[in-house]
Amino acid sequence: MRVAIAGAGAVGRSIAGELLENGHEVLLIDKAPEAIKVESVPQAEWLLADACEISSLDEAALQRCNVVIAATGDDKVNLVVSLLAKTEYGVPRVVARVNNPKNEWLFNEAWGVDVAVSTPRLMSALVEEAVSVGDLVRLMRFSQGDANLVELTLPEDTPLVGTRVGDVAWPVDTALVTIIREGRVLVPSKDDSLEAGDELLFVAAPDREEELEDLLSSR
Repeated sequence: MRVAIAGAGAVGRSIAGELLENGHEVLLIDKAPEAIKVESVPQAEWLLADACEISSLDEAALQRCNVVIAATGDDKVNLVVSLLAKTEYGVPRVVARVNNPKNEWLFNEAWGVDVAVSTPRLMSALVEEAVSVGDLVRLMRFSQGDANLVELTLPEDTPLVGTRVGDVAWPVDTALVTIIREGRVLVPSKDDSLEAGDELLFVAAPDREEELEDLLSSR
């Protein structure tokens, strides 16, 4: 998979390193000469250019990318990059970093954003996840399709403990995508049984979150 990352700061370089370790092809783009630190991620391609300029994105061959990540520290830049990637180059998947939570409402399909990642929201969600059992925690919003990635740690006294995944009447517009159990990531099958302490990750429509929480909690 070819991935272009706009913004070669600490965040962009960190993402690039992770993707390269997973066998992906990565291009880092930044207009600041001081950000071009090839030695920090030597396996990546580097481009000194303004990612908000069509000519720069042409040079980057953005049309060949499967994913574009707008990871700069400027929300305006991230929105422009997202819009150009989606509308001008037809990139299938656009992920954008939200720096200021007040701007989060802009990061949607209208601006070409498929997934908006707000660091403050994610950090607060992870804090909630660490201390909350039986409460639904929203981890990420998917702009396209109007869905969220949500997590719930299954409490010991929920009636669903011991129930097969395939026997649970899950709410419509929800999908159980992962079970995290004792540090292991499980791809759920209908024959897997739910256990107390399981961290369940769902993709769910926002209007189904309350129904999902009621189903899984002990209340």
